[in-house]
Amino acid sequence: MTDWLLFAPVLLPVLVAGLSLTVWRSPDTQRLLGIGVLTAMLVAAVVLLVLADRHGPLALAVGGWPAPAGVSLVVDRLSALLLTVALAVTLAVLFFAIGQSGTEGGDPVHAPFHPSYLLLTAGVCLAFLAGDLFNLFVAFELMLAASYVLINLGADENRIRAGMTYIITSLLSSLLFLTAIGLVYAATGTVNLADLGDRMPGLPDGLRTVLSLLLLIVFGIKAAVVPLHFWLPDSYPTAPAPITAVLAALLTKVGLYAMVRTQTLLFPRTEPWTPLLIAAAVTLLVGTLGAIAQQDLNRLLSFVLVGHIGYMLFGLALYSVTGITGTILYAMHHIAVQAALFLIAGMVTGWGGSAKLPALARAAPPPAVLAGLFLVAALSLSGIPPLSGFVAKLVLLRAGVEQGGAAALTLVAAALLTSLLTLYAMAKVWRAVFAAGPERPPAVRRRGVRARLMIGAATGTVLVGVLVAVGAEPVARVGERAAVDLMERDAYREAVLGDRSDDPRGAGGRGHR
Repeated sequence: MTDWLLFAPVLLPVLVAGLSLTVWRSPDTQRLLGIGVLTAMLVAAVVLLVLADRHGPLALAVGGWPAPAGVSLVVDRLSALLLTVALAVTLAVLFFAIGQSGTEGGDPVHAPFHPSYLLLTAGVCLAFLAGDLFNLFVAFELMLAASYVLINLGADENRIRAGMTYIITSLLSSLLFLTAIGLVYAATGTVNLADLGDRMPGLPDGLRTVLSLLLLIVFGIKAAVVPLHFWLPDSYPTAPAPITAVLAALLTKVGLYAMVRTQTLLFPRTEPWTPLLIAAAVTLLVGTLGAIAQQDLNRLLSFVLVGHIGYMLFGLALYSVTGITGTILYAMHHIAVQAALFLIAGMVTGWGGSAKLPALARAAPPPAVLAGLFLVAALSLSGIPPLSGFVAKLVLLRAGVEQGGAAALTLVAAALLTSLLTLYAMAKVWRAVFAAGPERPPAVRRRGVRARLMIGAATGTVLVGVLVAVGAEPVARVGERAAVDLMERDAYREAVLGDRSDDPRGAGGRGHR
């Protein structure tokens, strides 16, 4: 039963994507298939989260071939937490896309949308469950192919140009990733993550450093870490709202997840890493300052997205249990809140007729329900208590203060300043989009079924973030146990490779669950 649960999030969306292509003449059937499979995957993710939290990491040797030679799918507390939140958000965004397809001026959901969306979801799930570097590469390529189709559905010249920036940058990072995999295999003779955790300490220090930096660059491009972020603000804002929302919510977090997984498992440290601390501080400040300078709503949110990647780097750079707990909590919060903001921005743009803040300031304000949803999401992103952003930031700040030292405390100061700058950027949007004034026409009121479905989907993504805050104590406890697993690493390796205590090389054991 556990084996099928591990395989379902990868296999089901691929099979249903193929089935969806065969019924492309029936959009309603495609929608039902998409909703059904994502719901089933979400249930499977919740069950996996409960099992991983109770019993520790679980591994599946695909095809019966034991690790490290075979393909392994592995779920631990970290991957289960992110998988659950990611699937909840993808389900909500699918409802939004269905609603948007029938609204006036909305982007139609083309026949390839549903298969591509499911393949994108399969890629995300495979990335969270992959037990080796090569299948992590396959997951990124699956996400790249699907996202390129989604970005260019019904595209005009500007969107195709932006899509080319995205595809060229992604192909470059893929080439670097493939090079890194080749170098890792040449140096160690394996690409299995658990096995690499045993073999990496035997490499020369210089070679380990080079491999660590190369993987950081690869995943830094995918996570949009400054200065590797240049592609994101030009690519995401041009896509339709549901596509922008799911890409912004998930693709950068998958890059961040890969960074956390490889750095803690393959290149463990006992103290903060100064280059990563600097990268976190620069990402925090450059991204948020870039947001303040924007006059386009979607570009503003894209730069905010870049800036807040720095919070997740913050915890990883500290290399402490508290710091990585904060990174996990912030990733969960950010998946939901960033998706919600882009969905709200899509509705605002549709009702206002423009994404430019000066034009939106002259248009009729959106309905009050959108103002309320934006307020909750914006305050959470800014770290206002008691919302989920505050909970995650509080853990990160505590980790920085506990660590002490000039570099860590400087990063704490940068994080606090970024929160203030984010609040200023959100206030700028509020003033332009939602603030009423005597010179503005009355608020727009649209209560069609499709509009209600879009608002309901946006509400669902906001509620995911609210639930993280409401369940802050148990979620934080699970996050802390996940961080302990990452720092200690033994449970993950034993789940994949079995007990290798009798293996003097630490690389010859064979075991699977």
